[in-house]
Amino acid sequence: MQSDTLLHVANFSTLFVCMVLKFPQIVVLMRAKTTTGVSLNSLLLELIGFIVFVTYQMYYDYPPPTYLEYPILIAQDAILLLLILHYNGNLRQSVIYTLAFVGGWRLLTVDKQIIDLAMSLCTFISAASKFTQLQCLWRSKDAGQVSALSWAMACYTCFARIYTTIVTTGDTQVLVRFIVITLLNLWVLLTVLYYQRHSSRSKKED
Repeated sequence: MQSDTLLHVANFSTLFVCMVLKFPQIVVLMRAKTTTGVSLNSLLLELIGFIVFVTYQMYYDYPPPTYLEYPILIAQDAILLLLILHYNGNLRQSVIYTLAFVGGWRLLTVDKQIIDLAMSLCTFISAASKFTQLQCLWRSKDAGQVSALSWAMACYTCFARIYTTIVTTGDTQVLVRFIVITLLNLWVLLTVLYYQRHSSRSKKED
């Protein structure tokens, strides 16, 4: 009974957090009107990972509470993508990205082997997304336009999903993905906090 309650709390808290997870990052970008420190390639890889993951879950009829947040995250990432393209002066490219993502999503469900292969690569795709964001931060040494709050919430949702995966489906591929992504999200969060603190000290010294 207690485990059922904890499972419900984990599922619904994850869904709630994901409903607003990208909002801090969206607000930061809209205020700054610049994308310094925010990686477009990282966002694109994250979108691919999200689409593959939610398609895999739906294809195998997994319990909806274990993946309901992903359509919400995809929508928020789409907004972020439009903002980044807008501030970079490349908004017209949004049509190309839309066609590519929709076409790719349709291709995933053509055959069982395709979705299984895509899911086996999903962890690497999501991990590449985090490493790309880290590289962007290391190059710019500026995390002023990156929201630490969004990354902190992402860490929580991954921790929660590790628990829900263990007690529901037990899918090894899904579990490994969440463990890897949790560790990388923590790495990005610590890097963002480091550069933001370093920037604050530099401003005080000036």
